[in-house]
Amino acid sequence: MGPDAATLPSPRPGTPRRPRGWAARSVACLAAALAGAVVVASRTLRRVEVAGGSMAPTFRPGDRLVVWSRPLGPPPWPAVGDVVAVTDPRVPNRTLVKRVAAVDRATGTLDVRGDDPDASTDSRDFGPVPLAAVVGRAVYRYGPNGRTGPGPWPKGYDRD
Repeated sequence: MGPDAATLPSPRPGTPRRPRGWAARSVACLAAALAGAVVVASRTLRRVEVAGGSMAPTFRPGDRLVVWSRPLGPPPWPAVGDVVAVTDPRVPNRTLVKRVAAVDRATGTLDVRGDDPDASTDSRDFGPVPLAAVVGRAVYRYGPNGRTGPGPWPKGYDRD
């Protein structure tokens, strides 16, 4: 034994000894779990702002929605009447908010429509959209204040 061995304190009898680095490992594990939760949330929850009047009176321009999507695998089939965000087939970097009017599982497509047919550009103009174009289903309106709340929103719903 070297000279330092005699100066090390010995643990009290019956006191459990923690392994060295346990705090650092615990913090690293917690950080990894938190990072994983953030990644899953960023893939499952998205924010979308309504830009036009095609969904009036259900949604107005400036309404802000939370859209839920599956983090892995193909998107789930939405039901007729669900409000969904879809990639615009004409402008791929643009997102549209529409209501599902019909589902065709045989061809893998959806017919999406706005609640106000006179103000909407939808499947009547550009045809059905593939299921892969669905960004997610709208589940919550978080703004503006006074118009917040969870879905589903029936056609013609208007909360002032």
